[in-house]
Amino acid sequence: MRGPDPRVVLGLHRSRHERRLLTGALDLGVTALDTSTNYLDFRSHQVLARTAGDLLPKFTVSTKVGYFQEPDGAEHSLDPTRLYSAVEEAAKNLGREPDMVFLHNPEDSLRKAVPHHKDLLAAACTALDDAKAKGLCGAWGVASWDPSPVLSVVDLTVPRPSVLMVRAGLLVGARTLAAADNLINAWNLGCGDVWGMSPFGGSTSASVWDRLDPRLFLRDDRRLSRVQAAFRVAYHLPRVGSIAVGTDEPTHLGELVGALAGQVEERTVQEYRKLLRDRSRDHSA
Repeated sequence: MRGPDPRVVLGLHRSRHERRLLTGALDLGVTALDTSTNYLDFRSHQVLARTAGDLLPKFTVSTKVGYFQEPDGAEHSLDPTRLYSAVEEAAKNLGREPDMVFLHNPEDSLRKAVPHHKDLLAAACTALDDAKAKGLCGAWGVASWDPSPVLSVVDLTVPRPSVLMVRAGLLVGARTLAAADNLINAWNLGCGDVWGMSPFGGSTSASVWDRLDPRLFLRDDRRLSRVQAAFRVAYHLPRVGSIAVGTDEPTHLGELVGALAGQVEERTVQEYRKLLRDRSRDHSA
């Protein structure tokens, strides 16, 4: 069965939040914007409203809550009262209710919360569910860099998110991919309800992209550059409908939008995943 058409989400992690980037994104047909409370030194929402408030209605806007500013740096918390207040503050600072609010890396707190981590996750998700019910956001989800600790505590007592965001791409390890797949299944999410992030493992200029040619995964492997091919394949590792990707250059964003025309050879992806699983088993033996 064919999934939804792949979608690019402009992520503002490490971004300078320049207006020209947002206008460039709109020119390319990229109308989804992803940020977080803690981006740009906890100023992302205010800077967006100040520099591009008139553009924000043209985007669907997602943000994340979970990190809080403290005098000695950032602190992670799953306290439901703090999370609910963070959603209220996000709507106020953006000048509009966000379309989606993600619970940001809940595993950061879950690792420290044994044996009460299941109750902690359920309470945090309930807080976001309540925020949605009160109209403070259009929907809520979970964004997880390492989904294994989240998977270990998910059951019917934990409210189900509308969207899950996980790492995607050729640099994601076998265990993380398996945990993401299992969490997707546990929450019964369709491909369109799963977003990817960090498709290049942090940098398109890393030496790995000189050694690896991702065009091997494409049916017409010469049409796209290596970077474009890596981006296109990321929608299949794991299966996601959207990928949030950061850049400050509209030209680079345009190249990634152009990559969506590439056709991925699913059989090659499955062979690659089998190799990853076999290698992972060999290393754990």
